[in-house]
Amino acid sequence: MRRRFSGKLCGKAFFSMGAILFCVFFSMIAAGCGTRNEKTIIVGSKNFTEQIVLAELFAQQIEAHSALHVERRVNLGGTFICHQALISGKIDLYPEYTGTALTAILKDSPGVDQTASQTFRAVQQEYRGRFNVEVMPPLGFNNTFAMVIRGDDAEKLHLRKISDVGQYAPKWRAGFGYEFMERPDGYRGWAAAYGLQFAGEPKILDLGLLYRALADHQVDLVAGNSTDGVITALGMVVLEDDRHYFPPYEAVPLVRRATLDQHPEVGTALGALAGKISEEEMRRMNYAVDGEHRDPADVAREFRIAKRF
Repeated sequence: MRRRFSGKLCGKAFFSMGAILFCVFFSMIAAGCGTRNEKTIIVGSKNFTEQIVLAELFAQQIEAHSALHVERRVNLGGTFICHQALISGKIDLYPEYTGTALTAILKDSPGVDQTASQTFRAVQQEYRGRFNVEVMPPLGFNNTFAMVIRGDDAEKLHLRKISDVGQYAPKWRAGFGYEFMERPDGYRGWAAAYGLQFAGEPKILDLGLLYRALADHQVDLVAGNSTDGVITALGMVVLEDDRHYFPPYEAVPLVRRATLDQHPEVGTALGALAGKISEEEMRRMNYAVDGEHRDPADVAREFRIAKRF
């Protein structure tokens, strides 16, 4: 489901690999589009479970409330690839997170104690002006980065907050996804904010392998997502971001303004989802896919039926 990386990637080597991956994925997107019917809507997603579930939920919602044909282009890659696909018209919409949009795309930093609503408004205004993209109302949950350790380590060492890790970090190996290593709100800023130095460069892992690596003692700390369903199931612990380093990451649909102007029913369909998905509900859907190995389409359909969307 996700791309696999292992070993150390840094500096020019990393950016060369990133450029190659971008070209490959973008070529695949472009080749798949061609000339499409004006009644077709293309929904994209990044390359992890939650994104795929949300994209399927968006697609089903549009299909249920319009006569439009919906194509799924999920698992495209990371933030930058999906963003480029959106603003170039290769896809019409995809799920994003306000904090990611603010830091990774707009290259901005949230103010001290900036609220979720302030972050949303800032992103919405900038996306309208810069990209002609509408940031629709939040879906109802915040998916922040989660610094996760093994439950037995948390109990044995009495670890509750990220700042508690400082004295152990020099003997620990950390494992992160490639995007977290490079984005402005990722590893370097986070480690500096907490004064952390690990035993060697962090191990760059495919997102789908993070928790397995942690459970197998290949690494001692990973950066997951707060809505990952397997964290509790595997007996792992999320450390509190006690210095409030990470901004709000409210999940939102991003939709091209041209798409909404031509098909206002898309906005109506997606607007019905605003505020309707809690963190616990998203966590359960993620676990249904990752832990129970269910099809994302079935999981999204079941959720829509239960919510009567």
